[in-house]
Order: sequence, then C-alpha cells, then structure tokens
Amino acid sequence: MFEQTFKNIDDILHKDAGCGSELDYVEQTSWVLFLKYLEDLEKDKATAAELTGKTYTNIISPEFQWSKWAAPKLKNGEL
Repeated sequence: MFEQTFKNIDDILHKDAGCGSELDYVEQTSWVLFLKYLEDLEKDKATAAELTGKTYTNIISPEFQWSKWAAPKLKNGEL
C-alpha cells in the first residue's frame, strides 16, 4: 500500500524539471507526507474534542489544509 503511494509521488516529482534522481526530491516528498500526517492528526484531535464536548482549533488555516489543495473537490463534493 505505502510502496505504491511512494512510487506515485516519486513518479510525479521525477517528471518535475531539475529532478534527476530520488535524492533530488526527498525533501519535497517528506514535506508532502508531513502535511498529510498533520491533517490526519488534526482530524483525530477534532474528533476527540467533539466527543468530550470541547472545541478544537486547527493549526493550519483551512485554505492550506491537505484536503483543499492536494485533493480539491468540486462544489458537488466529487474529486
């Protein structure tokens, strides 16, 4: 599962200008994966807060969250 995900990321970044090998874009891959992890963590914390009757404020503004720019949706909710 993760192997195919990494391969997809590598394929996309490898097509980018100036990337000759995987070492050229390790930093970018790490950053993208970190942003995905952070959004998932925030969703977990928001759910936990909701279950305990508390409020949770996201660390990242909505326009910069993973789901907005990495998986943009149409107005009907489709990718």
